[in-house]
Parts: sequence; C-alpha cells; structure tokens
Amino acid sequence: MPFTLPIGSKAPEFCLAGVDGKVYTWNSFVDVPIVVLFFTCNHCPYVTGSDEVTRATALKYPQVKFVGISSNDANQYEEDAFCRMVERMGELQFPWIYLYDETQEVAKAYGALKTPHFFVFDKARTLVYCGRGIDSPREPKNSTCNDLDNALRDITSQKVVHIPVTEPIGCTIKWKCPSVVESCDLDLS
Repeated sequence: MPFTLPIGSKAPEFCLAGVDGKVYTWNSFVDVPIVVLFFTCNHCPYVTGSDEVTRATALKYPQVKFVGISSNDANQYEEDAFCRMVERMGELQFPWIYLYDETQEVAKAYGALKTPHFFVFDKARTLVYCGRGIDSPREPKNSTCNDLDNALRDITSQKVVHIPVTEPIGCTIKWKCPSVVESCDLDLS
C-alpha cells in the first residue's frame, strides 16, 4: 500500500509559491485554527467536477483556511503548468490559496495519492482527517456524502472526527519520470 500521512501526524513543512505571487509556509497560517490542505490540479475531471462543492464547503467554514496544492508534472499535462494555475484561479476566483509544488517533494511528504486528496489539520497542526471530499467527485449530483464537511463539522464543534480516514477518489498524481540513471543501478565503469 502506498504511503499516506497517518492520522495524528504533525504536518510536514513546506515552502511553496502561490498563484497570488506570494510564498507560503505553515507559518503563513499561524493564527488559523484549522487548515484544509488539499492536493488538486487543473485538468482532473474529479477535481473540476467537485470544485464547486469544495467552494461551498470552504465558504461554509470561514474560520478554516483552505490551501490547494498542485504537484502534477506539467510535462504530462500542460493544463497543470503554473501559468495555467494563475489563469484558472483568476477566472474562477476560488476561496482558497493555490500553491505549486514543482519538485513534488510536498506531495511525497504528505503521501498524496489522488487529485483531489484532502488533509485536515487542527491548531496544533496535527492531522485529524485524510481522504476524499465527497463520494462522487466526478459527478457531484450523484453524491450521497460530503466526508470533508462531516469532518469539519466535527472539528469546528470541538468533537473528535468520527470518520477520520476515507479513500480519496480521483486521478493519480502525475509524477515526474526519473532519469534512466536514477532509476537503475548501472555500473558505468
């Protein structure tokens, strides 16, 4: 089974450029009680299908900061290039910060598996929820459960998240291909 950050883990550090021209770290959110960090992108139909549900959830919880991160290799999907991220945010005006993980190190540290994949951290930056937003992100009209909303309702009510882990549903992260030398043990002598 692939690695994903376990519940109860501390949030790994990051330092990433945002589409707003600023650079963000965890210190950027020091006064925010709850942060939803989610791995997303521009092209995935599971993301684009559920973006408006994510928007509605973000607007429902003004005390929660939503931070989207795109880690996809733009060489595989041009739509996921940083300039396209800027364009998409300008066009759609999502209520979250949108960051670019060009090296993919942040996605690896968190164990991001899909787009979208949500990680909810409390004030101590401890992971309290990990998984999907809704159970039908490609076709939200067929959704019967908003797991992210349920988790946020629990945590904002000072309750333990009753379902802390769900299976993310979406496209896989588009990982960069390693070079031949990096991927093989070649004796070049």
